[in-house]
Amino acid sequence: MTRYTAPTDDMQFLLHEVLKVTNTGIPGYDELEPDFTRAVLDEAGRIASEVLEPLNAAGDREGCRLENGVVRTPPGFGEAFAQMREGGWTALDCDPEYGGQGMPYILNTAVGEMFVSANMAFNMYQGLTHGAYSTIHAHGTDEQKRLFLPKMVTCEWAGTMNLTEPHCGTDLGLLRTRAEPQADGSYRITGTKIFISAGDHDLTENVIHLVLARIPGAPEGTRGISLFIVPKISVNADGSLGAPNGVSVGKLEEKMGIHGNSTCVMNYDGATGYLLGEENKGLRAMFTMMNEARMGVGLQGYAEAAAAYQNAVDYARERLQGRAVTGPANPEGPADPIIVHPDVRRALMDQKSFIEGARALVFWGASLIDRGHKLGDREAEGLISLITPVIKGFLTDRGFDMTVQAQQIFGGHGYIEETGMPQFVRDARITMIYEGANGIQALDLVGRKLAQDGGRHIMAFFEMIKGFIQENKDDTALKEGFLDPLKQASKDLQEAGMFFMQNGMKNPDAALAGSYDFMHLFGHTVLGLMWAKMAKAARQALEEGTGNPDFYKAKITTGRYYMARQLPMTRTHLARIQSGAEPVMSLPEDRF
Repeated sequence: MTRYTAPTDDMQFLLHEVLKVTNTGIPGYDELEPDFTRAVLDEAGRIASEVLEPLNAAGDREGCRLENGVVRTPPGFGEAFAQMREGGWTALDCDPEYGGQGMPYILNTAVGEMFVSANMAFNMYQGLTHGAYSTIHAHGTDEQKRLFLPKMVTCEWAGTMNLTEPHCGTDLGLLRTRAEPQADGSYRITGTKIFISAGDHDLTENVIHLVLARIPGAPEGTRGISLFIVPKISVNADGSLGAPNGVSVGKLEEKMGIHGNSTCVMNYDGATGYLLGEENKGLRAMFTMMNEARMGVGLQGYAEAAAAYQNAVDYARERLQGRAVTGPANPEGPADPIIVHPDVRRALMDQKSFIEGARALVFWGASLIDRGHKLGDREAEGLISLITPVIKGFLTDRGFDMTVQAQQIFGGHGYIEETGMPQFVRDARITMIYEGANGIQALDLVGRKLAQDGGRHIMAFFEMIKGFIQENKDDTALKEGFLDPLKQASKDLQEAGMFFMQNGMKNPDAALAGSYDFMHLFGHTVLGLMWAKMAKAARQALEEGTGNPDFYKAKITTGRYYMARQLPMTRTHLARIQSGAEPVMSLPEDRF
């Protein structure tokens, strides 16, 4: 049996003492007073621990079933989904014009972390709907928004994204799904899509699919892709439901994890669809959903690790095994709890320092999204575009590693399903694969994002670190444990970027062979920045005598661990990058 407790104190610390949300000038952030956010987070945490977490293991065991063309979700999912809907949790940051509550995205991010930690497979149903809502909201006509968004905001109707085909994954230029224009302005969509998360289910009365397809005569490759709204059940002009559309589930995929979410093969047999955005500009529109999804998947990476970590800490405190080398810690018992052993502490500190740093990064990223959307801040938009592949790739890679570390704490018991630890590992594994496998994230970072807008955004990131270090250079306690390691990590990241500039043009393989290491080097550096900011806030709170001193002392100690034990990995990644393409590419293909 597993348990989950929402980390509301840590979230409040980030919102109000690190990010200082009410002082940012971002519209809507002035409403995020500590008492208000505490009330929202506490209630969301209660739902996560009391409603969603108890369904997690059961959903994993039961899975979804395809019966007479309809997907049935695990027992209890329907009731929980109705409770989420009635509580307004699906509409938290949606546009009030369509029934949303209009709260900032950062608050939705905090709530979303709790729901993912409690039950990742369940939360995907509303998470994908939110992404489809955002895409229609950004690119739809007024009529499309009027017709689809109100029911999607309330999750009376769900949403999906349909990109992948049996022969076509990342290379979307190869897709074959056809969209035949009709006299009434609609299109007939024909083709097969695979790996469609939440492709069909019994939680809502309709599912609104966003489908990439090619109109006859369109240019080859990605320049000829359009995006279409294809409802499972036709929607009449007055918003009522009509006849079933030509959409069906070919089969449910048998997966390694997230069994409670329906991953479908979707067949489109002349289904009626409606162009979303411009012809042949579908990929640009779909990226609205994909970028939101990549942020969400990065969140999943550390949120799964956070749930696994909580259970690993419980086990480490309770499991008696051996004696502390410095003398018995539990002299009245037969053995000491394993948390006294240095290697167990190392594993737990790895997890804790990563999770808290990752949470800070995602919350900061959410604030950049809010700043871009609400203020039209192009610099914020450029910065979040730069770090999105880092959030998705680095946080899911390391999140999976930390979930495995949590399982390892249990020893042999961690390999037994009844402890719940194998599910955390199985569920976390998909985050490294979907929404663009992490190797693709690394290529996107190095191949596109570094040079975006003339490299202005990566330079702004370096200036941000430089400015923070300069601003706090007289703080000797912060300097030794945080600023000096951060400065070295930033130097390593700059050296890696310089290597790409000097070698990438004449030998592109030299850059691409180092792209994965660069993504991790960047990830460690930005987590170093987050830890330096958190340490500064914690020290200030201690000096002012506000809050719980034990919380702030633990925050500083955890940050010191990350800076001393994890951040030096930037040197390793730099050395691997500087080795170039030769070690990677020299072995002949026939010798693999």
